[in-house]
Amino acid sequence: MHKSLPRLAVAPLAALLALSACNNKPTTIVAGEDDPQAEQLKNAKPVAPPPMIQASRTYRCADNSLVYADFYTNNTVAVRTKKDASPTVLTSPDGQAPYVADGYSVSGNGNTISYSGPGKGAQKCDTK
Repeated sequence: MHKSLPRLAVAPLAALLALSACNNKPTTIVAGEDDPQAEQLKNAKPVAPPPMIQASRTYRCADNSLVYADFYTNNTVAVRTKKDASPTVLTSPDGQAPYVADGYSVSGNGNTISYSGPGKGAQKCDTK
């Protein structure tokens, strides 16, 4: 009678054979090798850090809706009406209210703001 290898023994044996064909020579890293982008990186302009969040607030508006607002250090505010929704970024060129974007407006950045969004008129909103 002919006996065959159990199926569980065949898989590790096949993996071992596949790995034995790999290049086992050590890799040598030499300091000072030519970097093809070295000149470009040396002449690149410095990268500005991203803006920081100054305040992050949740507001309850007069129509009982919620507005989530993140005020940044670069004269912008990101607003959304659902906690996990993608924000809309509103800007203010001089850092003073109102912050505006297409169909949106936010005036103020304290405990009370005036907010208007698409299809909604301006309304008072207070921190929750």
